[in-house]
Amino acid sequence: MKPVRIFDVIPALPSAIEGLRAAAYNLRWSWDHETIELFRRLDRDLWESTGHNPVLMLGAIEQEKLETAARDDAFLAHLQRVTTGLDSYLESNATWFGSRPQTGGNKLLTAYFSAEFGLTECLSIFAGGLGILAGDHLKSSSDLGVPLVGVGLLYQQGYFRQYTNQAGWQQESYEDNDFNNLPVSPVLDVAGRPLSVGLEFPGREVRAQVWGAQVGRVTLYLLDTNIAANANSEDRIITDQLYGGDREMRIRQEIVLGIGGYRALRALGLEPTVYHMNEGHSAFLALERIRQLMEARKLSYGEARELASAGLIFTTHTPVEAGHDYFSPEQMDRYFGAFAQRLGLSSREFLALGRKGSAGEGEFCMTVLALRLASYSNGVSKLHGEVSRKMWQVLWPAVPVNEVPIRHITNGVHFRSWISLEMNQLYDRYLGPRWHEEQADQQVWNRVHSISAEELWRTHERRRDRLVAWVRSRVRAQRVRRGAPPSEIAAAQEVLKPDALTIGFARRFATYKRATLILRDLPRLERILTDSQRPAQLIFSGKAHPRDDAGKELIRQVAGLSRQLSLGRYIVFLEDYDMAVARALVQGVDVWLNTPRRPLEASGTSGMKAAANGALNLSTLDGWWDEVWHGREKTFDGTRFRRASDSLSSIGWAIGKGEAYDNDDNQDQVEAEALYDLLERDVIPTFYDRGEDRIPRSWVDRMKASIATVCPFVNTHRMVKDYTEQFYLKANEHYGVLEAEGAVRARSLAAWMARVRQAWPEVRVESVEQRSNGSLLVGASLQGRARVRLGPLSPEDVRVELYVGRVDSSGDLSESAAIRMQPAGQDGDSQFRFEATAPCDRSGKYGFTVRVRPDHPDLTVPFLPGLICWAAPQ
Repeated sequence: MKPVRIFDVIPALPSAIEGLRAAAYNLRWSWDHETIELFRRLDRDLWESTGHNPVLMLGAIEQEKLETAARDDAFLAHLQRVTTGLDSYLESNATWFGSRPQTGGNKLLTAYFSAEFGLTECLSIFAGGLGILAGDHLKSSSDLGVPLVGVGLLYQQGYFRQYTNQAGWQQESYEDNDFNNLPVSPVLDVAGRPLSVGLEFPGREVRAQVWGAQVGRVTLYLLDTNIAANANSEDRIITDQLYGGDREMRIRQEIVLGIGGYRALRALGLEPTVYHMNEGHSAFLALERIRQLMEARKLSYGEARELASAGLIFTTHTPVEAGHDYFSPEQMDRYFGAFAQRLGLSSREFLALGRKGSAGEGEFCMTVLALRLASYSNGVSKLHGEVSRKMWQVLWPAVPVNEVPIRHITNGVHFRSWISLEMNQLYDRYLGPRWHEEQADQQVWNRVHSISAEELWRTHERRRDRLVAWVRSRVRAQRVRRGAPPSEIAAAQEVLKPDALTIGFARRFATYKRATLILRDLPRLERILTDSQRPAQLIFSGKAHPRDDAGKELIRQVAGLSRQLSLGRYIVFLEDYDMAVARALVQGVDVWLNTPRRPLEASGTSGMKAAANGALNLSTLDGWWDEVWHGREKTFDGTRFRRASDSLSSIGWAIGKGEAYDNDDNQDQVEAEALYDLLERDVIPTFYDRGEDRIPRSWVDRMKASIATVCPFVNTHRMVKDYTEQFYLKANEHYGVLEAEGAVRARSLAAWMARVRQAWPEVRVESVEQRSNGSLLVGASLQGRARVRLGPLSPEDVRVELYVGRVDSSGDLSESAAIRMQPAGQDGDSQFRFEATAPCDRSGKYGFTVRVRPDHPDLTVPFLPGLICWAAPQ
């Protein structure tokens, strides 16, 4: 039965506590302990039962409790502190970005697009690490004052809720998000009506309503197609489920995200100069950006492409081929046939934007589209940058893999969203207030060594005690829900020991993450866990994708062990992994276990959260841990990180040495043995090595070393600063240069690009010479010369480089460097001489060659796909 009319009912807050409404609707509360404690103070049980949702809580609480709070002087004083703190936070310009010298030109505004945002557990529009990273990116942008808006989708159901059946097999259930009881609000147009944007779908228009969520100083705009304006039920369910449906649903969602999100910003009167695509899901925004610039600025496709690309940034998170979205040519023609015509492109030209090769075949890949159009692209750890360059080298044929223009900015986490209240207070006392804003400052974190071993350890023990109590309660609820017998339900109060070494493993149950590696030798594991003098215990949690049966099998194995009489007290599987579960685990465990198959973990961030809470990492050398373990040359601000070996106390443990294996089973066997050896010979003995005061001082030394070494690097404050300084500001400046004076330089660049592409087949290296033949002494210089035919191009259009390096056992150049060669004369109409010198500072067998590539002052990438010419072997 449909209603005749619809109306809203909102909480009736007494005027004295009206400030609760503003506090509830600004998600800054999710990382402000004082605000969280305020809502808990109002009704602790209701806070828990509403899933930590203050908006729902205010709508569900008894009116009498609100009236009582309005008369409670202590509560009002607490509320005053919260509202004053929020107002001060929002109004202050004393931020990292606000304190930077402001240069002329365009004012920076970055639009950050992501298919998911993990801001807090009550706003279920995320699935895992990608979304939580996006949420932490917004939070740090807010703290730092970076001008940024977020764009995503408001899913009706979000990601699934998980439970296991009697056999331990994962089951999924979906719950509708009630937007009226979430910290989001409809965005209104100038007439006071809900703002929506239209999208051209085959044979119809689809409309998406715009909602807003306030994340501190940053606004997140979310699109929703479940509105009355969409008569077609298929259109209303486009934003139904995150990562739900087939490829047809996926392309629709990504059109709404990319094109709809771009149009929403335009409808709001916002004109970002920089667009950051967090994964390829939103890459269609690049096409819409080009189309809009063509029509608004009267530009050709080539001119608009150069102008649009100047402000496009792309971050890839996926080192696994199956994780990238592909669409068939038929799908693309159906949804984008008319769009391609508006761009002035043929179907073949349009599809080439998303195809890997130049043969004009294959499916359309969103990652390829983003890589082709973005001026700046990056992976999310040093190792992932290397993997990504190898993975996508096909787009830049003949470019050495180490020079493929994909950089890396390592992920981080928003500390104040993940650090426990107790550790937060400890850091406030010993690190001072600077740790809130200057989290990348090594000197701030060095102060952790001033915390006494007793105080740090007692703080950590309290968190472990609370974790064990919380796990017991949650396990009991799981068993009741499953219909377990009374004896099994009662036994939930005996799982885990508050004083035993507690190891956490919580993440997505994908097969490459190898959740069951530690279960490979069960008899040996049982001996380790059940040692009467030195027991250990494991807490697992995580979800498998609904269509990933292999991942579900891993869950079944873990859940099955947790129900055995012999191991059920030592191994726990917590169902329905979400941010609340993650927070409880990283704040209370002693060791964080991470066992991905190298190099398939792009970064990983769960171990970062654990480290910030004092837990020690035990991990294979993959993702961020490989980078931290081996040390980095410099942080963004020039300070060095210590290697683990530089300190008397290690920062954790590495499983293996990052070896490559040809056989997965052999790798699993070797690394499982290494894991057991570490536990038996180092981890467990160190944990239980205690004096009369019962404090494991060597362990606490490791905790301090880990915090001091890891924390300055693995925070999103450092990460967002890196993005801002390396990408956002440069892209904003470059866009402003190309846009100025009617986009005259964008037009010029496009004309130059067309001229170079047309002339490039005529470019070739005619000859290469070494001025002095034979061997050279260390300290001498190689003098190389080349004759290059440029056709209609001039030396100003190209960069000719002497490419020098060691000759390896295969006869190939390695450890190479490119040195620019200078024009040295002309032979005929189109043939030019170039020369350069290269120092010889080490002995060995060396070689060199010469290459030519296009060069223009307005290019942001050093290599253009398909435009590089090497000297032929002589």
